[in-house]
Amino acid sequence: MKTELSESLNKVPAVTLGFWIIKILATTLGETGGDALTMTVFHADKNAHNGGYLIGTGIFLAIFIAAVAAQISTKKFNAWVYWIAIVASTTVGTAMADFFDRSLGIGYTGGASILFCLVLASLAIWYFAMGSVDVMTVATPKVEIFYWVTITFSQTLGTALGDWLADTGGLGYQGGALVFGAALAVTAALYYWTNVSRVLLFWAAFILTRPLGATVGDFLDKPISHGGLDLSRPLASAMLAAIIIGLILLLPQRAGRHPA
Repeated sequence: MKTELSESLNKVPAVTLGFWIIKILATTLGETGGDALTMTVFHADKNAHNGGYLIGTGIFLAIFIAAVAAQISTKKFNAWVYWIAIVASTTVGTAMADFFDRSLGIGYTGGASILFCLVLASLAIWYFAMGSVDVMTVATPKVEIFYWVTITFSQTLGTALGDWLADTGGLGYQGGALVFGAALAVTAALYYWTNVSRVLLFWAAFILTRPLGATVGDFLDKPISHGGLDLSRPLASAMLAAIIIGLILLLPQRAGRHPA
């Protein structure tokens, strides 16, 4: 009975292979979806100072706040509400990172550095306030707020890291995807074959999936001259959304356990 109660109270999904597959696809959708609005609709890629990135950030932020409010108001884990909030966090992260890096002129290196500090600060405040940053303790509104603030910073950081490695680092989108994919493989190896903190490894993997999705998303929709496939951003976003919906329907979705 106690185990059933603890599972019913947890508001995030169990961390399984299915979770990571959907998470990577969601971050890729966040990249193509964010670019579809800021670049395809508002043409911010043509003029970073035309307000497109700022307007996109405002729109996606409003959607994200509404999604998180719905997530917090639910009494138990709901896969649809949760993943909508995750996708919303990735789209606002995409637009926000582009606004910081391009419109404000901070650059990829400066933006990634600032966002990395914000992620660490968010985790530190969460830890000192609640005594743990384990996602399996996300069962109260207060902890959920810490969780979603940290996720927002990590998603924004991931976009900046992806752009930094692909552009400033000169690896291109495919090279960047390979690097982040390899980093995730190392994280998985540490999980299975070492005693490194599972909480630390979760957040490392969570952050790394974002730049992986960002570089894959850029590879799909950026011009061929820039190393992409030049696919339609709205079409790529629709296809990714359809795949995510199918996986949520097909893959088991249950709440993770946390200490009762």
